[in-house]
Amino acid sequence: MSALPRFLCDGMLGQLCRYLRAAGFDTLFDNNGEPDRDLLRQCREQGRFFLTQDQLIIEHKASNGVAFILPQGDLDQLAALVAKHFQLDWISHAFSRCLVDNTLLLAADAASLQRIPPDARKPGESASYCPSCARVYWQGSHYKRMRARLMKWQAASTGSAHGIAEQ
Repeated sequence: MSALPRFLCDGMLGQLCRYLRAAGFDTLFDNNGEPDRDLLRQCREQGRFFLTQDQLIIEHKASNGVAFILPQGDLDQLAALVAKHFQLDWISHAFSRCLVDNTLLLAADAASLQRIPPDARKPGESASYCPSCARVYWQGSHYKRMRARLMKWQAASTGSAHGIAEQ
């Protein structure tokens, strides 16, 4: 199995970044407006693809083989283009990264579990936490909405929902 692609999204693609992280892809986000040359250098050094909507990025020689230029479009359209180009599996590694800071999540310990609202706790349901920012994740309504969207994208990219088991 080949390694999962790694990404860096420019400041216009925050929502796509969040969903790539939700799908388990190592995805950085440039919310500081760094110069393109610095972002492209970072991508080359870290083995990342630069996802951008900036058509002028092709003026940089360093963008060749690194930058993937996306058109203006809604999130579903952008996700479909990225999935097709990179042959993404939206489900296999889902919910393994922090949506905020991209850190790999750990199984929730007793202290983390206590931070889940009592009305949201369900026996036997898994939860995780981010060792970097301490955010706790559980399978509430936000998780269910995001998972449904990832499942929809997976079905669209494989041509059908056949073989995709709901967990």
